[in-house]
Amino acid sequence: MANTAFKQYASENGGRVLLLFLLFLLALYELVTAGFNAFAIICILPILSLAVIAIFHYRMLTFWILIILNYLIMWHGMRLPQGIPLSLYNEMLEIILIALAIINVKDAKFERCANMMLFALILWCTYCTIEILNDTCGLGINMAAWFQGVRLIAFQLMYAFIVFTLYITNPKILTRYLFIWGGLALLAVFTVWKQKYIGLSPEDNAWLHGPSGRQHLISGGTLIRYWSIYSDAANFGIGIASTAVAFIIFGITSKIKKHKIFFLVTGFACFWAMFPSGTRTAIACLMAGFLSYIFLSKSFKIAIPVTIVFGLFVFILAFTNIGQGNQQIRRMRSAFDKNDASAGAREINQETMRKYMKEAPFGIGIGMSNVPANNKYNKIVNLPADSEYVYIWLRTGKIGITLFLICTAIMIGGACWIVLFILKSPSLRGIGAGLCCAMISQQLGGYGNQVLMQFPNCLTFYGGLALVYILPHIESEWIEYEKEQLAIQEEKKRLKLEKKRASRV
Repeated sequence: MANTAFKQYASENGGRVLLLFLLFLLALYELVTAGFNAFAIICILPILSLAVIAIFHYRMLTFWILIILNYLIMWHGMRLPQGIPLSLYNEMLEIILIALAIINVKDAKFERCANMMLFALILWCTYCTIEILNDTCGLGINMAAWFQGVRLIAFQLMYAFIVFTLYITNPKILTRYLFIWGGLALLAVFTVWKQKYIGLSPEDNAWLHGPSGRQHLISGGTLIRYWSIYSDAANFGIGIASTAVAFIIFGITSKIKKHKIFFLVTGFACFWAMFPSGTRTAIACLMAGFLSYIFLSKSFKIAIPVTIVFGLFVFILAFTNIGQGNQQIRRMRSAFDKNDASAGAREINQETMRKYMKEAPFGIGIGMSNVPANNKYNKIVNLPADSEYVYIWLRTGKIGITLFLICTAIMIGGACWIVLFILKSPSLRGIGAGLCCAMISQQLGGYGNQVLMQFPNCLTFYGGLALVYILPHIESEWIEYEKEQLAIQEEKKRLKLEKKRASRV
């Protein structure tokens, strides 16, 4: 009986069985002749083959892996293979997704990419590509250093735009994305709560007391600036503040009850999580985001209460001592102190930079980080940029930072135009407004800290802005989707009311 079953299995799967058997023999041979590393490579080939097949068959799964990995990649508890740049994981997944879209060009909606954001990104990427010829430091053209820098400062913006535009194509995928983003944000909130009230993990504790984390111990070591699953507290504080802006706006404009509850819970949880970060710029980011929404809402019913609540929050921080007994609130309140020491140190550094940058209108070069001590630009490289805008200015010069600001204004301005004048659905306009305001909030964060191109902010907020440009394409589908969800909501409400009435009889 067993022999018959084996023959039947072999006849049905003979080729695959033979291939696996030959791979097994090859693995044993490599183990004996070349060692364990070669053996391991042979053994992993079937897994890699399955992974490639899965990527081709489940493209959206690859997209969701990108979204999740992008959010978790800087988590100090993540155990990834050593020697591989962290940015490479995102980049390879994005390139794979773009390649898959090109292979399935008939199904891909490339025409949706033709918008103002693409135009602005082409301008910026073109300038950064020309920067390969920049030899301001007199060290010759270093293509490897340029490529490493340009991937992070320019190309990843284009990847985020293309991937989000091609893969979020209908209301269901859009809603699923917002829920996954919200779920990841809640994970970050939970992690910062755990760090603050339960304690740090061994990995977090080791990082905090290492060279990179020492600046997170302040007030004589009595106050910790918490960073959750992000790279550092500034990145976390600004990213989570911008996320709070987006989800609170999503929540107050959503018509679907379960969506409204989830969005508002996520938004206010992120608002709370901003404080343990001790990142004072986050306050300004929150202010910028909600002030922008007052303009984009086009509704006095929304604008007036938002203004009142927001104004009360700022008044409490700036002009009262409420909560002064809490170290985190005291830290945030110092954002309104014009005589703050750290702000003064930044101004001194930037004044020094201006003297050197007068002779470098194109910057010192993208990717330029190792400059000899006898080179006059060595001082520039070793001064902390402390701001994404300052970093771009140093690498690309006043011409580069001016172009970057123009391109940013084009991208945000085009998205705001869509929200103000093109979208008709109030709830979809709320999603667009939330994404625009989060991006404005994030840009202000980039002015104060070097967070704009960091994980997970770059993909999240530049990808989010790309979504605004596709909202007009899916608006009719969104209206139908919303009607269906509201009908289901009303039916559940009716059944619940009938059950309640029946129980009284």
